[in-house]
Amino acid sequence: MDLTRLRLLVELERLGTMAAVAETTGMGTSAVSKHFAVLEREAGTQLLVPDGRRVRLTPAGHRLARHAVDILARADTARAELAGEGAPVGQVDLVSFISVAGPIVLPAVRRLQSDHPGIDVRLIEHEPDEALELLQSGTVDLGLVYDYSLVPRRFPGTLTLRPIGTEPLLLSQPSGGAATSRIMTRRRLSGAAESSWIANSRGSDEDELVRRMCAGAGFAPRIRHRIDNLEVVEQLVAAGMGVGVMPKLAAAARRGVVHSPLGDLGGTRRISLASSTGGWSWRPITLLARYLWEQARGVLDDTAPTPPVSGGAEVAGDPEPPPG
Repeated sequence: MDLTRLRLLVELERLGTMAAVAETTGMGTSAVSKHFAVLEREAGTQLLVPDGRRVRLTPAGHRLARHAVDILARADTARAELAGEGAPVGQVDLVSFISVAGPIVLPAVRRLQSDHPGIDVRLIEHEPDEALELLQSGTVDLGLVYDYSLVPRRFPGTLTLRPIGTEPLLLSQPSGGAATSRIMTRRRLSGAAESSWIANSRGSDEDELVRRMCAGAGFAPRIRHRIDNLEVVEQLVAAGMGVGVMPKLAAAARRGVVHSPLGDLGGTRRISLASSTGGWSWRPITLLARYLWEQARGVLDDTAPTPPVSGGAEVAGDPEPPPG
């Protein structure tokens, strides 16, 4: 039903006559009458009956008018919210991969909910392939996703990405022998030609990354283990069962493991925020995105110089940079 017609109905119940409604709204009486005729067709029931030279609302008309008050109030609230007026309110479903949860997502969400308690954030963990499916289906509102500089990902055209930073990649290898924490060279990487390699179970971008990286050192890797949990990957490395590529955020000091920066041999992991193109206009999403960006500035490399908001515009209620 058209909001203008509902508003006319509310005014008729308040003022009592068509002439008064016409005067208040600036419409002609005949125009107001035509609007009511259309509204009756939309409602599928009679809303007005003649009462001498006037009209009066039927019981159905009074009931619809009461509903209209609530509908119009909700519409006005939604319009104000989208226009950035008043406190931001709403639930944002955020999908993220595990290694950014601790250093970026949780601190950002805590700060956001302290500053804007009307925003409720629901967290879901998935790798980029699954995250992108959820974003495209509309199941979630905002996602943290990544790709590799050596293996660029083609993202769906229905989504808009806002890059927020990068992180270096390391080679996780058993300590001892020639393993060292110095930056990796092709000659030293070629020493892993006979090693068992560890990759994830999805066998997609990470496999291609390992193959391209090792090809530059003159060999084809032997991927023997497929493990998704990065903590378990490190345990396998410590046990001498293989080597694997490890993003810096997931690498922790562990007895029996050496992390060698891969530098240009491995490139970087590029981290972005993704949402539907229209989603970036909703204030709770842009606020959450900005808090994530602020937190990422102290964690990632090559962070974006401006916050990830639609059109580069500032968002009311922007956070202060996190302490430290």
